[in-house]
Amino acid sequence: MKLLSFILDGRETWGVAVGDEVVDLGKAKTQYPTLADYIAAGGYLHAAEDIKGRVSDAKLSDITYLPVIPRPEKIICALRNYMDQEQYALGRPCDVAEQPPIFLRVWRSQSAHEQPIVRPRVSDSLDWEGELAVIVGKGGRDIPEGLAFEHIAGYACYNDASVREWQTHAKQIASGKNFECTGGFGPWMVTSDEIAPNRQLNIEVRINGEVVQSSHTGYMNFGIAKLINYASTIFTLAPGDVLVTGTPAGVGWTRTPPRFMKPGDVCEVEIEAIGILRNPIVDQV
Repeated sequence: MKLLSFILDGRETWGVAVGDEVVDLGKAKTQYPTLADYIAAGGYLHAAEDIKGRVSDAKLSDITYLPVIPRPEKIICALRNYMDQEQYALGRPCDVAEQPPIFLRVWRSQSAHEQPIVRPRVSDSLDWEGELAVIVGKGGRDIPEGLAFEHIAGYACYNDASVREWQTHAKQIASGKNFECTGGFGPWMVTSDEIAPNRQLNIEVRINGEVVQSSHTGYMNFGIAKLINYASTIFTLAPGDVLVTGTPAGVGWTRTPPRFMKPGDVCEVEIEAIGILRNPIVDQV
């Protein structure tokens, strides 16, 4: 099933995408104000039952998308988690870190499908990063790797766009990762029952139709189970938390000369079995 958050008739809600239409479960299941609430109640496990016999409420073309989880408690992002990205950036094979490097995003840094990613006025170095996002279903602390996939509600596309020179202001990179409306997230999450654990998924990023990243999740240095185990050792994971798993080779700053996104561009992140996240690029006003 494809679960999503959106605006319909001026109201924030959530539901299920079926073909080119949407069933508004936020209207029907008033005890769950948000998709995160529905996930916390285990709704992702029986969404097919919840829409049985219901007619659609709108065309997808008539809604305004929101980030899949508009206000997650935590957005936990993996850094330099693809061996091909490491080799591409450095021009040679490199050692893998002993533990997953991570950083946090804030929810206001996100942007929905078909909504703009905003290049801040202080920078011309807005870079793309196509990534697989994991949405936590069942929360927990100190989750063993062997049980990690039991805690996943679903998967989505993410564009962990970076304001590159702001990443170098200190030894951490969070400054360049948290400008408002720079993290594309959508259009929906595909529930975990549709994607087998550890399935290798192709990832492709396109700028104005030109392929700039093409890889697959098999290149991850640290797999999803390890990321969940590591993050849950630090934090208690909560339903609706988002784990963004890193980007493969092909980002703009590694090119000669560097290439970055500019106003008028359209960036698409496509992940096998999930869909296409599309964001136009605009300047901050």
